[in-house]
Amino acid sequence: MTDRAPDGSWGRYPPARHRRWALNHRSDRLPGGSNRVLPFGNGRSYGDVCLNDGGTLLLTRGLDRWIAFDPATGVLRAEAGVLLSEILAFSVPQGWFLPVTPGTQFVTLGGAVANDVHGKNHHVAGSFGEQTRAFELYRSDGSRIVCGPEENGDWFRATIGGLGLTGLIAWVEIRLRRIANPWMVAENRRFANLDDFFALNDDYETRYPYIVSWIDCAAAGKGLGRGIYMAGMHAPPGAPTAPPPARRSLTVPFALPISLVNRWSVRAFNRLYYHLPRPARALTPYQPFFYPLDNLLEWNRLYGQRGFLQYQCVIPPEAARDALREILNRIASSGQGSMLAVLKRFGARTSGGLLSFPRPGVTLALDFPHLGQKTLDLLSRLDEVTRQAGGAVYPAKDARMSGEHFRCYFPQWSTFAKFIDPNFSSSFWRRVTAD
Repeated sequence: MTDRAPDGSWGRYPPARHRRWALNHRSDRLPGGSNRVLPFGNGRSYGDVCLNDGGTLLLTRGLDRWIAFDPATGVLRAEAGVLLSEILAFSVPQGWFLPVTPGTQFVTLGGAVANDVHGKNHHVAGSFGEQTRAFELYRSDGSRIVCGPEENGDWFRATIGGLGLTGLIAWVEIRLRRIANPWMVAENRRFANLDDFFALNDDYETRYPYIVSWIDCAAAGKGLGRGIYMAGMHAPPGAPTAPPPARRSLTVPFALPISLVNRWSVRAFNRLYYHLPRPARALTPYQPFFYPLDNLLEWNRLYGQRGFLQYQCVIPPEAARDALREILNRIASSGQGSMLAVLKRFGARTSGGLLSFPRPGVTLALDFPHLGQKTLDLLSRLDEVTRQAGGAVYPAKDARMSGEHFRCYFPQWSTFAKFIDPNFSSSFWRRVTAD
């Protein structure tokens, strides 16, 4: 075990200090005694669900072994510390792809389950938890529970989206999706406002398995909610099958004292990006389609030493138009904008996870430079709209929601609490259950 050292999440807020316990095999023992522990994968959660201030982090990246793969069916079993990028590097050349993937490939299998991540194909495939066949849960008392939808189903539903609190996920089994080649057929459509987005979405989600939109959250008036609609599908047989060209990654070397993302740079970038010429339909490699930011390593440093906060909410279908207008109006009038604003509609499929975030409705995700109390106040004003509309905020992206709001968004939290390993805890859980 290493010494106590400062750690942070991808949003670089809030600060925390941890002990670290490195795991190198799924059979490794967990720390004994009264240690307060939490699994930690690749640190891509934005807030404090992956933090355990004053406690111990169980570092799982050493759990990186393949256990089994059936090339005929695409069923893969691997240790929980394997990255999605490592699965893709192994599976895509063999004609298989992840059944669900978030906007970065640099997350672990265990983290994808613990946060029940979602992707651009939620309307057809649901979340990652729905595509999970089984996993092994390793508890601090030494017991091991193999869980699936039918086998130990209550533990399965508690652990899917369970934020790493029910125990250590040792391995995960999923079924990959067959593809013809590594290329995507992608469409881009500019839309003028929110009404235009909903009209496009009604059309495209019936024809494309992958859909997402970028929103100009600095726009107001008639242009409120304008953006770029992006739809895609895996290229069919007969399309180019040559490997895509290698991507050259850039790295942001350090965090500046101040954020490069501010009201002036956001307005300039959003205006340029909205009007930027782009092909209406094109073949593109899968990586820039699914993971546009992964080519800029350590991009979170652009927000400066204070970091940033992400706000991701989901609004029920019947309230989505009015609530999203109000949210975007409040953001525009605040002068605090985001270059990374993503809008999409979830489908009706649910994983059944007790704390899972995806549910029917429209989800909006935005990054805000951390400017202190003014940013926290803005997010609180967005909370008012989300709660009144019957929506929810995503724990994996949160660093400040109140306990009252958490219990409202996730009414099964008290049922979930019965499954928490008594030796496991997190900064997030202590925060939302303290009041």
